[in-house]
This record gives sequence, C-alpha cells and structure tokens, in this order.
Amino acid sequence: MSSTDSPRPFDAADGDPGGTGDDTAANTDDAILAAAGQLEELREQERSLQFTSFDYDDAWDVGSRLRDEALAASLPVAIAVVFGEQRVFHAALPGSSAENDDWLRRKFNVVRRYGEASYTVGTLYRSRGTTFEASSRLPLADFAAHGGAFPLRVNGSLIGAVGVSGLAQSDDHDLVVSALSYLRGQE
Repeated sequence: MSSTDSPRPFDAADGDPGGTGDDTAANTDDAILAAAGQLEELREQERSLQFTSFDYDDAWDVGSRLRDEALAASLPVAIAVVFGEQRVFHAALPGSSAENDDWLRRKFNVVRRYGEASYTVGTLYRSRGTTFEASSRLPLADFAAHGGAFPLRVNGSLIGAVGVSGLAQSDDHDLVVSALSYLRGQE
C-alpha cells in the first residue's frame, strides 16, 4: 500500500482517538464530536458542488486542472474521472504507481455504494466512534473510505466521481474540492 493512503491507526488529524490512561474516554468523545462537526462540513461541500450539466469536456477540464495543480506542486498523484463505470480521464504523475490506481478504484466503489465522497463516508464512521474498516462489513480489497473520491452530481443525480490518490487523505480530498469549486464557479 502507498504509505500516504494506507490506514493510520489513531491519527488525530483524521479524528481517530488517541491517548492512554484516564484521558482515553475524553479523547474518544472529543474525536467523535470533531468527526461529527467535520461530517456536516463535508456534506455541505457535497451539496454546494453539484452541477446543472457535466460532460466529457468538463471531465477533461477538471482532470486537466487537477493535473496542472499537481504538476506545479510536484505531487506524486494519480487522477481519474469516471462516469459510471467508464473512466473518462486519467493521469498518473511522477512518483505515483499502480497502487494509486487501485486506491482510486476502491474509493470510487465507496462513492458508488454510499453516494457520498469517500472522505465523508470515513468521517461518518469516525463520528460513530468506529472505523469503516472495522464496521462496514465490506471487503477492504474493494472499498476504501479514505479521502480523495468525490461524487459528480447533475441536478441531484449521481453520474460519476472525480478522484485523486497519493497524498494524505484530507489533502487528496481538498485537491479535488478545489478543482470542482473552480469548475463550479465557471458554470
């Protein structure tokens, strides 16, 4: 697994509980509350980043924008846009690997299954005091609720997803949101 996309136990940046001794329950409660607050922010992003149309040219535009941003910052990422099961854009930048493509596949499966961003789904489980890996009952070889895959909605209907893999999950997510926000502003 890529070290940036692999699960990191008890990572405070991702809202997982940490600490030892008497502080464990308080830290767990704090992590759950933090994840619940973040969950609302993520769902608001999803509500605001919907489109009235999104076609192959738009897929090229958002994918190219992601590629340009990643190249300018020398980010070792793979980028993809899918419409249903069809991959309509793909780019792999220096430092990325086939492992990143597999992460994208697994993140896209989460978007298809839950209808929400992969980061939102992972945060949902953390807000419940658990993890996707521990509680989803889905095969982890096929599903990854780590940040980086974001649903594409046209007039409320899920038509596909945009994804990035290769960075820390919050950074993957933020990169996609930035590109979609830019495109949404152009609509």
